[in-house]
Amino acid sequence: MKKRILVVVLSLIMAFTLAACGGGSAEPEININPEPAGEPVEGGEITVGVTADLDSSLDPHVSSSSAGTREILFNVYEGLVKPDSEGNLNPAIAESYSVNDTADEYTFVLRDGVKFHNGNDVTIDDVVYSLSRAAGLETGEPLVADVAGIASVEAIGDKEVVVKLKAPDTEFLAHITTAIIPKDIDPEKEVVGTGPFKFTERKVQESITLEKFGEYWGEKPYLDKVTLKVIDNAETLVMSLKSGAIDMATHLVFSQVKELSGLNIYEGASNAVQGLYLNNAVKPLDDPLVRQALSYAIDKQAIVDLAFDGHGTLVGSSMFPALKKYFVDELTNYYTPDAAKAKELLKEAGYENGFDLEITVPSNMQQHVDTAQVIVEQLQAVGINATINQVEWNTWLEDVYRGRKYQSTIVSFDAHGVAASDMLARFQSDNGKNISNFASEAYDKAYKAAVSTTDDAAQTEAFKECEKILTEEAANVYIQDVASFVAMGGDFYGYEFYPLYVADFSKIFKIAE
Repeated sequence: MKKRILVVVLSLIMAFTLAACGGGSAEPEININPEPAGEPVEGGEITVGVTADLDSSLDPHVSSSSAGTREILFNVYEGLVKPDSEGNLNPAIAESYSVNDTADEYTFVLRDGVKFHNGNDVTIDDVVYSLSRAAGLETGEPLVADVAGIASVEAIGDKEVVVKLKAPDTEFLAHITTAIIPKDIDPEKEVVGTGPFKFTERKVQESITLEKFGEYWGEKPYLDKVTLKVIDNAETLVMSLKSGAIDMATHLVFSQVKELSGLNIYEGASNAVQGLYLNNAVKPLDDPLVRQALSYAIDKQAIVDLAFDGHGTLVGSSMFPALKKYFVDELTNYYTPDAAKAKELLKEAGYENGFDLEITVPSNMQQHVDTAQVIVEQLQAVGINATINQVEWNTWLEDVYRGRKYQSTIVSFDAHGVAASDMLARFQSDNGKNISNFASEAYDKAYKAAVSTTDDAAQTEAFKECEKILTEEAANVYIQDVASFVAMGGDFYGYEFYPLYVADFSKIFKIAE
C-alpha cells in the first residue's frame, strides 16, 4: 500500500514538473496588455474581423441604435463634442461651449479648419441642419432619441450655435456627440463625416474599408487603411487570427484568446451589461415572483468562472462599473444564489413544477451562447426546463429587438454615451427600446425625477433609485460586465478601451522592424 501511494505521489510530482516546464497539457503563454517593443511608425494597413455587418443604413442619425455600427462609425463621424478613453467629453467640431444656469440652453463655438471627407469646410449651416434633422424639428419625429429634447437650434453669426431645450437637461452635453453631416448630401447614399478615417468602400456581408483622412483637424491616425472583414462564425474568427488572415478582432472572450500565443492581447471591460433579458409581457415572466425566482436560481459568479475563466465583473442592475458615479455596488449581490428560495417563489406563483423557458441567443456572439449553456444547467436544478434558440444576428434584431417576439434572451446593452440615461432610459414603460416590456409606475416616476432636476446630487440619487427598482422588481437578471479581449498581430499596438461601445482605430500603430 505504501509503495502504491509513493508511486501516485511521484506521478503527480512528475505531472506538475512537466506542466511547469511547458510539457504535457500546459497552455501556451499569451501576451496580455503588452508594451510596444519599438517606436510607432506612420502608415500600414490592418484587417479587422467583425462578427456582424453594419446596418443596411449608414445614415448616422438612423443607425445610432446599433452598437456594432456605432462602434465602427465612431472613426468616421464626429459631433460637437467627442468622448475620450477616460470618458471625458472634449470639444471636437466645437472648440468650446457654455451652459446657462438652468441647463436648458447650450452655446457652442465652432472650431476653425474642420473639413468634411469630401473636402468641404464645415459651416454653421451644416451644424444647424444636422442637429435640427436629428431632433426632428421640421418633421416632428426625432431620428436620434438623445436629442429629442431640443426645442430650437439657432446660428449666431458664422461661428456660434445656440441650442435651446424643451426642459432642463444636465446630461445633454453627453448626447451632443450626434454626428454633424453636410446639409447638401443624402446620408443614406453618401457616408461623409469629419473623423480621422473616411469611408471608402462596402461590400455587403463581406467587408468595409476605411482610409486615413489626410485633412483631419485633430491628431491624425497612424494607419493608412483599415479593412473590416465580416466573419459571423466565432470559430472561423479565431482560426483567421491564428492563420494571419486577419490582424485583429475585438470583443473576444478568454476561451477564444487563451491559445493565441504570438499575438498581442488587450484585456478590458465591455462597458455593457450582460443579462438574461425577460419579456415581462408574456407568461409566466409577467409575474415578478417568477422573475425573482430566476434571479435566485442563477449563480452569476459560476457563470463568470465556468464560461469566462473567472474574467468579468458582476453587476446587479442596468449599470456597469466604469460609470462610477452611478454604479450601485450593493445591488450586485441583492440576489444570492438560493435554489430553495427560487423553488419557494415558483410555488407561490403557481409554478411548483416549473415551466418551459426559451432563451434566444445571437449565434455569432460566443459569450452569450456560453452564458446560456451554463444558465440552462442552473435552471434545471429548480425545475425550469430551459432551451437555447440560436439565431442569426439579423433575425435577433428583427424578432427580438424590434418585434419583441421572444420569451427571454441573452445580450449585453451598452451606453452609446457617458450618461446614466444611456443605460436607464430604455426601461421607461413607453420607451421604444424597452424590449423587456417592463412597466413600473415607480420606475417612471424616479426616471422623470432624474431627468427633470438640475441638481447633480439629486439627479444621481434618482438614477440610483431607478437601478434599485429594476433589481427589486427583477425586470431582468443582470449578470456581468463581460471581460472584453482584443487580439492583434504581434507588430500592432496601441488599442485603448473606452467606457462605451467603440473601437478607436486612430490609436493603433505598427512598430518599426
